[in-house]
Amino acid sequence: MRLTVFWQRMAEHFGAGYADTFASDHVMAELGGRTVHEALAAGWDAKDVWRVVCTVMNVPQEQR
Repeated sequence: MRLTVFWQRMAEHFGAGYADTFASDHVMAELGGRTVHEALAAGWDAKDVWRVVCTVMNVPQEQR
């Protein structure tokens, strides 16, 4: 998954204004105690990060 697609999906689910805030502030144990931004910076694949976000935030299947 390209980062552009990842951020598009984040914006679609959380809203354009909140997606970056969520990615900066929400620490997830499933990402090793990291935020989305930290996980991506640490080299996590965007697809894997998106899967974690979907699981943690109960993103509906049709939006995954």
